[in-house]
Amino acid sequence: MAELQVAIEGAAAATAAEALVALDGVDGSYEVSGAVQKDGGLTAVATIVGIVGGVMTIAEQIYRWYAAWREQQQDQPKIEKVLIVTAQGRLLLEGATVEEIAKILAPLAK
Repeated sequence: MAELQVAIEGAAAATAAEALVALDGVDGSYEVSGAVQKDGGLTAVATIVGIVGGVMTIAEQIYRWYAAWREQQQDQPKIEKVLIVTAQGRLLLEGATVEEIAKILAPLAK
């Protein structure tokens, strides 16, 4: 079964991972690393095992999810880095396009 992992770093990593796996059409779970980084941030890893619906629709949702968490108000916890890891490669979401996200999600489409 194809799956991908999404590593999320930052003070809001756990909350952001929970929001990611709660997106409509995303089938997955997440766990938070017990280690707190020097800056007080966390690392959460979401595992996505499938997507239901169009790949482009889910890619757009993930793109908007990432942008929303990166642009939190200054006094709110943020995420610093998000990396999607699959058997075929890795994609850093900073600067990624919806099309690049869709390409990496394609093997998960049901």
